[in-house]
Amino acid sequence: MIRSELISRSPVKILEATVHGGLTTGNIGAITGPKGIGKTACLVHIATYQLLQNKHVIHVSFSDSPHHIVTWYEDIYAEVARRANLENARAIHDDIVKNRIIMNFTQTGLHFQEIEKRLASIIKNVNFHVDTVVVDGFDLSKAGADEFAEVHHFAAELQLKVWFSFSKVFKPDTTALEALAGFTDEFELIIRLKQQNDSVHLLLEKDHDTVDIHDMHLVLDPATLLISEEAS
Repeated sequence: MIRSELISRSPVKILEATVHGGLTTGNIGAITGPKGIGKTACLVHIATYQLLQNKHVIHVSFSDSPHHIVTWYEDIYAEVARRANLENARAIHDDIVKNRIIMNFTQTGLHFQEIEKRLASIIKNVNFHVDTVVVDGFDLSKAGADEFAEVHHFAAELQLKVWFSFSKVFKPDTTALEALAGFTDEFELIIRLKQQNDSVHLLLEKDHDTVDIHDMHLVLDPATLLISEEAS
């Protein structure tokens, strides 16, 4: 399979084609779910899809070392390429890696505004034209709504899409809207990962102004850690 065909067939496209247009520039999306269910895998798969489209990604992690995050990217790209029998997989890998920056922070005593300054410095000084920022393992207990207002301003100013996952431990039966109580207005898309039998389902709980639980018919395979369309 050639690269353009892989992009056109990717199930991740469904995340960008929700009823109200998906996550567009200036928007913030959230992925929630209990610990270990696959939030980082989802973010990395979303980011990899962006990279395959020649877009630039900055991955901000609060939960793992940079080396561990690189391993996530390597493993998920390898599985995407293997499953699609991707032509020139090694050359494509080497090309897209240049469009990815991974940053690791400790959130204690650090406001997101300080992180934004560092991101802006990279974008300006390194001439890195970032399209998507993923923020993995953010601790909501150390944030206020004013920080997300600043993220919106930052994303709109630099024409970015921003995805968040959270370090807070959610109970398996907790909806995303319950888990993000007090913050739901700050996100255009809210997705919950829910274990159902042997698969993890992606449930869309907020789509811009629409608040409802909608099964996207996407699953996260626990073996491959890839998002795929649910078998009919």
